Amino acid sequence: MSPGIQKVEAWDAGHSVRVEWEDGSESRYPCVWLRDNCQCPLCFLPSAGARRLLFEDLDVNIVVKEVALADRKKISITWPDEHASEYEAEWLKKRCFSEEARAEMQADLFLPERQYWGSDLQLPKIPFEEIMNNDESAYKWLCTLKKVGIVLLTGAATRQGELIKLGHRIGFLRLTFYGPTWQVQDKADANNVAYTTGKLCFHTDYPVLHHPPGVQFLHCIKQTATGGESEVVDGFHVSNKLKKQNPEAYHILSSTAVDYTDVGVDFCDFAVHCKQRIIDIDSRGQAVRINYNNATRDAVFDIPAEKVRPFYAALKEFNDLLNSAEHKFTYKLKPGDIVTFDNWRVLHGRQSYPSGSGVTRHLEGAYADWDVVLSRLRLLRKRVLNRD
Repeated sequence: MSPGIQKVEAWDAGHSVRVEWEDGSESRYPCVWLRDNCQCPLCFLPSAGARRLLFEDLDVNIVVKEVALADRKKISITWPDEHASEYEAEWLKKRCFSEEARAEMQADLFLPERQYWGSDLQLPKIPFEEIMNNDESAYKWLCTLKKVGIVLLTGAATRQGELIKLGHRIGFLRLTFYGPTWQVQDKADANNVAYTTGKLCFHTDYPVLHHPPGVQFLHCIKQTATGGESEVVDGFHVSNKLKKQNPEAYHILSSTAVDYTDVGVDFCDFAVHCKQRIIDIDSRGQAVRINYNNATRDAVFDIPAEKVRPFYAALKEFNDLLNSAEHKFTYKLKPGDIVTFDNWRVLHGRQSYPSGSGVTRHLEGAYADWDVVLSRLRLLRKRVLNRD
């Protein structure tokens, strides 16, 4: 049922509009916001879903001249320059400025709910062909990926190119200096530590980029008989533990800019440098991205000498928590498996495996940005649930 309006009136000397709803609640809308978001064809381009009104033409001190209830589903406003605006009740209700309504809208747009896990992870699994051909399964995949941070797709063909198909399913893949996709296997003169048979400690990929890839895909094409197990850990869960256990260490890792570097040749030649905080936090102090890759952490360190040892101590404590038995989950990919995970949240590693005369283990990897993934999730939600 669409919300109905009981009463509408000017408020705060005309600087706001107050709406009483039929359910007994009320909302107040600043007039500068209402005028800025006029939906008439002169102010808004529906075909693009974009504002046409120029900001320089907006009076930030504007007041209403007249406000009226056109019917219980719409209000109309006349402004001092006689411009007329209409606002649908449902449109207004969704954009109410109350704390509860704003939280509901943000949850609907960005799906912030998290399900934390440790060694007890029940790894979510969905058949690859289902998410490729069924919108409900694809929607479930992306919702779980956002909430849990990791989903295993099973039953893909054991050949290169399946990740290209997966990229088309969501929109497109993220191109990096290692190409649109890349082959994780033992290589002579490896230009990345992943292209060896050695153990890989827990890391996120590509913190050397100012905007690291949000999602990573790893497709198992061939698996070694011995070793090569994959390990994952929930970086947000561990960050929360560190914050409780040692607030000062958490503060150091969330405030110290660490230098990263990656120089070499692959898709093209590259010389990349960047500064990242190991734990990126939002305005509430909550972790929103982990930027930790010991292999590409630079020898250059742009902090005073007296702060170096406390930083290492804080990072050591974080690293120990990542590697604790209660936090890490170990599994082994089978040929045809595609592990998809949140590269801003889930740190991954690999146990070593024996080298051989030929390729004994082969994964194809690719990245996607969260903007692309969330875009597809919202479109699938609208299709599957038949709602905006």
